Amino acid sequence: MLNAGSNWFMRVTRRAKNLHLDSKTSIPLKPELKTLPIFQYPISRQNDRRVYVWGLAEHGALGEPRALKKNRISYLSKPKRLSFAEQHRVTDIACGYGFTAYAVHSSNKNIVYGSGINTDSQLGYNLDEKFLNMIFIPKPITLPLQNASTKIIGLAAGRAHLLILTTEGLFTLGNNAYGQCGRPIILNENYEKSTAVHHIPDIKGNKIVAVTAGQDHSVLLTETGGVYTFGWGADGQTGLAHYQNEHRPSLVKGDLAGQRIVKVACAADCVLALSDKGKVYGWGNSEYSQLPIREDNYQVNIATELYTQELGYITDIAAGGCFCMVLNNDGNVFVWGYGILGLGPQVQKVLKPTMIPPTLFGNNVYNRNVKITNIYCGINQLAALTNTGDLYMWGCNRFGSLGLGHVKDQFFPLKVAVGAQVRKVACGVDHTVTLCKPFI
Repeated sequence: MLNAGSNWFMRVTRRAKNLHLDSKTSIPLKPELKTLPIFQYPISRQNDRRVYVWGLAEHGALGEPRALKKNRISYLSKPKRLSFAEQHRVTDIACGYGFTAYAVHSSNKNIVYGSGINTDSQLGYNLDEKFLNMIFIPKPITLPLQNASTKIIGLAAGRAHLLILTTEGLFTLGNNAYGQCGRPIILNENYEKSTAVHHIPDIKGNKIVAVTAGQDHSVLLTETGGVYTFGWGADGQTGLAHYQNEHRPSLVKGDLAGQRIVKVACAADCVLALSDKGKVYGWGNSEYSQLPIREDNYQVNIATELYTQELGYITDIAAGGCFCMVLNNDGNVFVWGYGILGLGPQVQKVLKPTMIPPTLFGNNVYNRNVKITNIYCGINQLAALTNTGDLYMWGCNRFGSLGLGHVKDQFFPLKVAVGAQVRKVACGVDHTVTLCKPFI
């Protein structure tokens, strides 16, 4: 005889069978799997480059009209991807005082573009531009090229002049009041709406391999390691053993004799040069102890070797408005001079090269392989790039030119949230442009 418990079990069993056997009321044993969409993300090619910009947008140097605001000063305190670079393959960048130049890979003669301040035709003369003194969208800079296969080798921008180094030689544009474009000075020359483009094919038969621009002077590096300068010389920044202006490219005097220089750095009126032996030389303005030499001289007019032997083998150099920076082969960064140097808010002046702790650049017990590979300077901002493509910046943060999301000065190196691996940094007075490689 079945008890109550057995009757309950039989009823439950019959109900379960009915649920599975009745096609109208049956419940599937396994839920049906829905087909999920497959997303195919684009993989970048080896030479793909992106450009990110930040800082003051008011003058158009960022090349992003969407960053402009009505009734208030326009700036970007965080990196923004430049839309122009999505349609053009940008290969190099340079920032001047309120303007930017972009080298592009092109099948025609439009191989360089510019945006920003154009009061002195430093970005060329464009008949189609409504506001000739300010360009908000990158426009092509017309050069008297001989063939369409010409490519850009390097760019450099000063206060109001631009150097464009190509496979056809050097082209210079903009203000030439002090001879910084390498052509004879014309008194009272009007540079607005100027079509003047000067061409320097080589230096005494030697190919020009790199260009650097100070505030109002220019520096050329030849294939033999020689350094030639021209332009404003009142602070000795031309290194020609005098303080006069010079429009002809002339060989720098002093300790560079017999040396093979591989890089020259300058943002204002102090110049650093690096030899293939890891030695550093300097000349120009030293009012803020930018040139730590024995002589008490605030304007050094010949190249003088700096005492950096105890810092190790130097691999990179950078010179700002009132400070300098070097990098050794161990990835250690040294700074000196005056201003916000990255050593804290209490340190405003350093007479001797002083190392910034590597931990501030992400090197720690968990990331011992992280090291700095390149350094950069603007007039008031400093930057360092790691072997992983991370960018650190510090210094004066006028109009958010450090890209940290705010406008407060930064007293220690801080990582910038750029959405790509940074390959090169160009610093203007109040804006910054980076050439990057996509993560994927």
